[in-house]
Amino acid sequence: MFFKNKNEKLDVGRINEVVKVLHHLLKILLGMTILSLIVLATYLIKSWKILSVLKTLLIVVAPVFIGLGIAWLFDPVVTWLSKRKVKRVFGTIIVYLLILGFFYLIVRLIFPVFVDQINDFVSSIPNILNYLKNFIRDGVDKIAVKSNYDLSSIEDQILRSVEDFGVSIATNLPALLMNVIRGLVSGGVTLVLGLMFGFYMLIDFNNVKRHLLNLIPQKWHSDATDLTNRVNQSLRSFVQGTLFIMLLVFVAQSIGLTIAGLEAPILFGLFCAITNVIPYLGPYIGGVPAVIVGFSISPVTGIGTLISIVVVQMIESYFLQPIVMGKTMRLHPVTIMVGLLIFQYFFGIIGMILATPIIASLKIIFQFIDSKLHFKKMLLKDLETEPNQV
Repeated sequence: MFFKNKNEKLDVGRINEVVKVLHHLLKILLGMTILSLIVLATYLIKSWKILSVLKTLLIVVAPVFIGLGIAWLFDPVVTWLSKRKVKRVFGTIIVYLLILGFFYLIVRLIFPVFVDQINDFVSSIPNILNYLKNFIRDGVDKIAVKSNYDLSSIEDQILRSVEDFGVSIATNLPALLMNVIRGLVSGGVTLVLGLMFGFYMLIDFNNVKRHLLNLIPQKWHSDATDLTNRVNQSLRSFVQGTLFIMLLVFVAQSIGLTIAGLEAPILFGLFCAITNVIPYLGPYIGGVPAVIVGFSISPVTGIGTLISIVVVQMIESYFLQPIVMGKTMRLHPVTIMVGLLIFQYFFGIIGMILATPIIASLKIIFQFIDSKLHFKKMLLKDLETEPNQV
């Protein structure tokens, strides 16, 4: 088969062609195997309800993770104080006093205003619904006049849906408030327990890291420390930058919405700041309700609200966000969008918030492993590359 004839040498060209074909088939087989494993894992996760079990487990151990997150986030501050001859215990106390002082200011200064604005917004819901019905009625009538079609049945269905929505809000509002209060109480207890765990972890955070490191074999300690430092640097920069951007968006958006004349500007400013954490989609999620409420008050208020949101988001998108996403995450927009879709499907809004840092961490881990094993070079070699000659 590989001889030109019985008395001649091997047909090197034919051998190379066969090797090249086998090389491509192995790559295709490897890709199909990886895809099959992903499909199988997705099926098993859904059929065995692994996500619900993990969700319950995470809720139970949430205080531990909150404490670990607090210790991880503020460890650089305590370490900085320790280098200036401040004992770690006192440094931790100073940090916690600042944290508690911040919470006190929020409760003392912002929370009463926030509650009042919620009441104002709830009282304005009937006006918003009436504005929506009038807007829909006028729009349908104009379309009917121009098209010479009778759209009364469609108009009645849309208005009935709006009315049903208003009735559902009025009916479910007490239950919703009770759920919110119950969630706040439960979240408050979890937060207090997390602060307690975080206090003790922060005092002895070096030993905590040492104990976690001892869970893996000794020969991997150096690489694990290097990888942890890389992930920590990226995530800490992301968290700090995101919190800073949230604060700026909250302040700027609240001021802008107040100038626009929107009711409950602090409420909508906070909502815009929280949803802004979600890349690309967050500004739309946070801005649309504010614009609708603005136009329900008056066209001038609606336009002012829209201008305020657009200006703040342009500043955030073109000046602030690139600093965080570009320099700390280094992720392609398509990668972020795909991650948002996947995490939203499995974990909802929380998944969308956590998608970017998790994907960035996975990218760092992959790059670190590849730097040690060089498997990416073997797996992703150009398909047009000729195999080595025999």
